[in-house]
Amino acid sequence: MPIQPIDVKYQAVATAENGRDGRVASDDGQLDVVVNPPKEMGGSGAGTNPEQLFAAGYSACFQSALGVVARREKADITGSTVTAKVGIGPTPDGGFGLTVALSAHIPTVDAATAKDLLEKAHQVCPYSNATRGNIEVTLTVD
Repeated sequence: MPIQPIDVKYQAVATAENGRDGRVASDDGQLDVVVNPPKEMGGSGAGTNPEQLFAAGYSACFQSALGVVARREKADITGSTVTAKVGIGPTPDGGFGLTVALSAHIPTVDAATAKDLLEKAHQVCPYSNATRGNIEVTLTVD
């Protein structure tokens, strides 16, 4: 599928030093974190890691997409949360890949409505659109 042109409204800029065992900072000074590989991957686990940052971004973005869809559908999602679990591991070709499990808790709607809202949010969310076809993403309703 060809890339769709977009009208860029905002652009985030971050710079990494020393890769997965260093520091990442945004150009505006709002983000400045030490990054370390998790212990499971031989690191110290002393700082955050790129997968945690990806999970944070994806869960926040998906929650916003859920809100967009809920407004369109006139559904009340008060008190809802989205949790993203990002996994990393080796691929058969010697590289590394990611998996994502998105779980939503929407206490104000029934399970069928919640599932429908999640599926529609998955079509709206920029992270979902960026990862589609590249990363296994599963959706579940709590």
